[in-house]
Amino acid sequence: MKLIVGLGNPGKKYEHTRHNMGFDAVDLFAELAKIDVDKEAFKGLVGRGKVFDEDIYILKPQTFMNLSGESVREIVSYFKIEIEDIVVVYDDMALPVGKIRLRASGSSGGHKGMQNIIEHLGTEDIKRIRIGIGEPIYDTIDYVLSKPLKEEMPLIEEAIKEASEALKDMLKTNFEKAMTKHNH
Repeated sequence: MKLIVGLGNPGKKYEHTRHNMGFDAVDLFAELAKIDVDKEAFKGLVGRGKVFDEDIYILKPQTFMNLSGESVREIVSYFKIEIEDIVVVYDDMALPVGKIRLRASGSSGGHKGMQNIIEHLGTEDIKRIRIGIGEPIYDTIDYVLSKPLKEEMPLIEEAIKEASEALKDMLKTNFEKAMTKHNH
């Protein structure tokens, strides 16, 4: 059983902002996999389905970004999901707009949602797909909570599509092969 977690902030106000790239990517993946992510449980929205004969859960924590670990810990504990079967998708200021990067482990890189997940699960060995939103040109909080610029949208849309493809590739083969294919 695999757990795919998309990070973001709940509510209309934050839809499609830079900080909600994780939500957007797992929404696209769920749509393509025909999985409804609409059940309220584990302090989040959850969907369950099968992809390539693999049972998967998709989770979108509704705790706000900085407390994402509470939601992840609850579902992991309830279903006894192994750490190696979790992948988290989120935005990253350290990557240029529209780039994605897969990593098998590491620090949070200052991302508060990922940091909270690391704290709640007690390990940095969590697979992740980071979607580049670029360095802020003004206040960091205002930047991540704003929508991408019109000229950034084609790059963002392509990155969300590629992150969704990377999730599919990970389930079809494994995370290492997905990393080799998508880290360029």
